[in-house]
Amino acid sequence: MDETQHMARAFLGVTESATGRRWVGPSVEQDRAAEAMAQDTGLPLPLCHTLARRGVESADAAAFLAPKLRDLLPDPRSLRDMDDAAARFLAALDAGQRIAIFADYDVDGGTSAALLISWLRDMGCDATLYIPDRIDEGYGPNDDAMAMLAADHDLIVCVDCGTLSHGPIAAAIGADVIVLDHHLGGETLPDCVAVVNPNRQDEDGALAHLCAAGVVFLMLVEVNRRLREAGKQGPDLIALLDLVALGTVADVAPLIGVNRALVRQGLAVMARRKRVGLVALSDVARMDSAPSSYHLGFLLGPRVNAGGRIGKADLGARLLACTDPRAAQAMAERLDQLNTERREIESSVREMALEQAEARGFDAPLVWAAGEGWHPGVVGIVASRLKEATNRPAVVIGLDGDEGKGSGRSVSGIDLGAAIQRLASEGLLIKGGGHKMAAGLSVARDKLEPAMARLSELLAKQGAGDIGPADLRLDGVLMPGAASVELIEQIEQAGPFGAGAPAPRFAFPDCQILFTKRVGADHLKLTFGDGLGARIDAISFGAMDGPLGIMLANHGGARFHLAGRLEVNTWQGRQSVQLRLEDAAPA
Repeated sequence: MDETQHMARAFLGVTESATGRRWVGPSVEQDRAAEAMAQDTGLPLPLCHTLARRGVESADAAAFLAPKLRDLLPDPRSLRDMDDAAARFLAALDAGQRIAIFADYDVDGGTSAALLISWLRDMGCDATLYIPDRIDEGYGPNDDAMAMLAADHDLIVCVDCGTLSHGPIAAAIGADVIVLDHHLGGETLPDCVAVVNPNRQDEDGALAHLCAAGVVFLMLVEVNRRLREAGKQGPDLIALLDLVALGTVADVAPLIGVNRALVRQGLAVMARRKRVGLVALSDVARMDSAPSSYHLGFLLGPRVNAGGRIGKADLGARLLACTDPRAAQAMAERLDQLNTERREIESSVREMALEQAEARGFDAPLVWAAGEGWHPGVVGIVASRLKEATNRPAVVIGLDGDEGKGSGRSVSGIDLGAAIQRLASEGLLIKGGGHKMAAGLSVARDKLEPAMARLSELLAKQGAGDIGPADLRLDGVLMPGAASVELIEQIEQAGPFGAGAPAPRFAFPDCQILFTKRVGADHLKLTFGDGLGARIDAISFGAMDGPLGIMLANHGGARFHLAGRLEVNTWQGRQSVQLRLEDAAPA
């Protein structure tokens, strides 16, 4: 594409906004599809734009807006080894055998463990929970822990880990092992009863978007089906969907297909406030409205994660499975405190990592940084920040002695997990693995530079070095007078929004800035209007840290195109329209 064509497609003529991005609007085909859908269905045009962007046809709009889990839930037996996993799990329950759950220390691992603990408890079985310490043991099963669990248990279920753990699983002498995971599989699988994983190399990839909590839920669906066949009643699985939703959103699994239905239904279950641990956590996080995917990803998820990052690894999972309100309150408060500490540690590491990565250059196929004593619990979050700042795959590593432990985050279209796995197979890493968008690794200090050089080379072959600044994709134009609480609620029916299903963004063209106020350290509140009486309040988080806030705060009466996501703001029981402002450009 030549430069002229590139510029001609800029939405509202914005080729470089306040944040340095080109605005891209709906294609001509999407515009036509949206207009036709609005005529066919009577749905509002902004909602039709949102649906057309997702590739939804007019005939399917009603079903898409009201997804039913029973229509979208796959047959669990479509996953390899599911029959063996469900049969062995039930056999352990029937025989009164001792069951241990070995889980990863993140939210997906914690929710997966809580799913199994809750289900088993309802069936009269108390399982042992084991979550490795991030610093002392690292990710996934290890020989000592598995041997110890095997000495006292008949069955070990590894959740959100285990697919690459050939040695540690072999160390579980005397116990059977089931793996319920979603991380990329290698050429061979560990020798155990079952490895249920939609990302095994011999799977067709149809369910590759499931997180571990989704895989665990599918096994419980199959186990309940077998119980019904035997004339027995299993626990209520719908009541467990709040945990599946939290795991799915916090693990940044794409909200498409069955994931969308699981999260949608899970949010409804969470709103009933029946799970003691989640109620306590919601209250310490000061959640004052119905739960949304935003709350799961930015309020609850980070707090559940905080235990695994810088505190006691099993704290989040124990809270999620807790049935005692007083114990839950104490755990939720501790996680909230740990999350505050995590933010402080992260801020310090982020500053150093950004400085180091900038010195190396943000234009390389890989942006990376490594530092002495950087806390392994925050390197993943800092990698996310680097990725967001540069629109490049990013890896951040904390060095300690002869070894570094790191975490990577990728951008759309670049498979970081496969590249990290390749690096491990070439002997440049002690170990490494993950999935397309995120990966973990351990590397010897003396191999750090060659490993990162080789990773950069592998990512360059996928096109990581050719990515420009991220375009801001917009779903259409909206006038302030047309933005209503009712419209936002209708658009929300196309949700939940998150990874793989971004919330629709709209541009408000040629607007007047009527009021601005700096709030907190670096946020900007403003009110804008169309000059005809209609006005909307907006908030832009972190805007004063960069050119966006400075431009708008010093508007001098100029008019601007404003872009962002609409949301309903609830204050003292009253609802109003608010724009979550993400970008602006002179009109």
